[in-house]
Amino acid sequence: MQSTVPQTAPGPFPAVPTTKILAIGTVVAPITPEQRKTIMTREVPATAQLYLAGKIDQWYVRKDNKGVVFLLNLATVEEAREMLEALPLGQAKLMTFELMPLGPLSPLYILLENMK
Repeated sequence: MQSTVPQTAPGPFPAVPTTKILAIGTVVAPITPEQRKTIMTREVPATAQLYLAGKIDQWYVRKDNKGVVFLLNLATVEEAREMLEALPLGQAKLMTFELMPLGPLSPLYILLENMK
């Protein structure tokens, strides 16, 4: 699966920890009716289990119908990649993900410094 991994944002702000991973999934080829029957009957429960385990915080369908968007409760892109590649669509190489680490809004440091 593809990933975009900016480690730290350039700028004058201190680094912040990664607290979420934004995962933008894209279906790479049309899913046939047979694949839909065999893969999706495993994909949906596996994804629901990740949600119930707290690893998926939020999940959405892309309005362009090309995939999904997950907000993950994970701290590393590597962990996210492993988890998503283990899902049935990932194993079948039918979905790729752009992975973006997210963290607390670091420009807030300016406000804190001005309050001293």
